[in-house]
Amino acid sequence: MSTFEGKVAVVTGAGSGIGRALALDLANRGAKLALSDVDTVGLADTVRQAKALGAEVRSDRIDVAEREEMLEYADSVVATFGTVHQVYNNAGIGYNGNVEKSEFKDIERIMDVDFWGVVNGTKAFLPHLIASGDGHVVNISSLFGLIAVPGQSAYNAAKFAVRGFTESLRQEMLIAKHPVEVTCVHPGGIKTAVARNATVAEDEDAQTFADFFDKRLALHSPEMAATTILDGVRKGKARVIIGWEAKALDVLARVIGSSYQRVVAAGFATFMPWMK
Repeated sequence: MSTFEGKVAVVTGAGSGIGRALALDLANRGAKLALSDVDTVGLADTVRQAKALGAEVRSDRIDVAEREEMLEYADSVVATFGTVHQVYNNAGIGYNGNVEKSEFKDIERIMDVDFWGVVNGTKAFLPHLIASGDGHVVNISSLFGLIAVPGQSAYNAAKFAVRGFTESLRQEMLIAKHPVEVTCVHPGGIKTAVARNATVAEDEDAQTFADFFDKRLALHSPEMAATTILDGVRKGKARVIIGWEAKALDVLARVIGSSYQRVVAAGFATFMPWMK
């Protein structure tokens, strides 16, 4: 069977960025879509574009951090389509602030959405993916799930946790011989609104951080990211790294070990002086 034609695909965070690009690429490939986001305006626009491509679409306002809501949503999606084949746990938020200045509540919010949202989506849909006989879990981590950087301790923690959770899940599916593939995705600098919408610690300048990300780090389009992800899904890859810079930094960290931390710290001190 085709990897995507006629398959039911769930995409969280589908209102913009990589989530929207995934939804539209999946629509082009003939998938049926269950799309969700907390941004109902952005979600409506994605739905309109997906339907224009001929896709069958269901849309819902869902907060992935709300566990009971996710569990009910999974059952509801199956009731609508009869099955679910693919889940793209993409929804996420950003936060910029060092450990010293960050409040507990700020760290907890990032973990609630960026880590627990992935866990909630995985747990809610996993029984249905197994039952489908042809399931795939795709969890979006980050380059910052491969290396750590200053000012992103909360985000790093969440994305490293997503990586560990997802890699363990893949091994469990192999041991149990369940018909479920598992892929962990590590995007580098993608042109999305995540930095512009990110919250920041007290005394941090949100605009400066957003401008720096948009001008210096956002190197790739969401459409390129979506195509790379879906190619990885089609090939059954365990890990998908998006962007030359993400691949280079991953290799650097593996080659020089923990010494990469001094290299990254020096780079941030030079190019992001407001962090001093």
